[in-house]
Amino acid sequence: MPASTRATLSLVADEDSSKRRQILDGARKLFLDLGFDGASMGEIARAAGVSKGTLYVYFADKSRLFEAIVEQESLEQGKVAFNFDPARDVTTTLMDFGQAYIQLLCRPGGGSATRTVMAIAERMPEVGRRFYENVVALTIRRLADYLEAHVAAGDLAIEDCELAATQFMQMCQASLFMPFLFQAAPAPSAERIAQVVQSATRMFLAGYRARA
Repeated sequence: MPASTRATLSLVADEDSSKRRQILDGARKLFLDLGFDGASMGEIARAAGVSKGTLYVYFADKSRLFEAIVEQESLEQGKVAFNFDPARDVTTTLMDFGQAYIQLLCRPGGGSATRTVMAIAERMPEVGRRFYENVVALTIRRLADYLEAHVAAGDLAIEDCELAATQFMQMCQASLFMPFLFQAAPAPSAERIAQVVQSATRMFLAGYRARA
């Protein structure tokens, strides 16, 4: 293939990718503000700054567009790098993870994304399942793998590490995520998050630290 042809194809691909991102960015804001049912394809096109015809070139219907946004959100959250180095001590790792995890959940738009997926999950269960598997379950498995390493090292005494990982994550959410999710309270401060995570860590180790 001539170099000029390859360059032309590359420019077309870049433009195509850029246009798709432009649509997804506009649609995401509208879905978060209005919900799935409240956002029409015409409003999405206006929010994205494209024609309705262009919108349908990239996405056959609103469901396909919504699925693409959920998939993108899942991938972005899945990229968050929590430090689960087995060489790190358990207390430090749990404290650091807990605070980073709650900050991720309670970031601007984080509650809206969860609310939007929850609202549509009954109608589009595959979308809800993928979001859970690629975000929540993936984080549980990563933490469980870290806990298993410390069970093997004799630091922890845990029979079911996935259960223990889920318990710790739920304890970190206590009094923080649900009020934020239902818009009953603003995002918690870093100081409040640290306080709750410290309590969760203390309770977790009281139950699972290996006895001499």
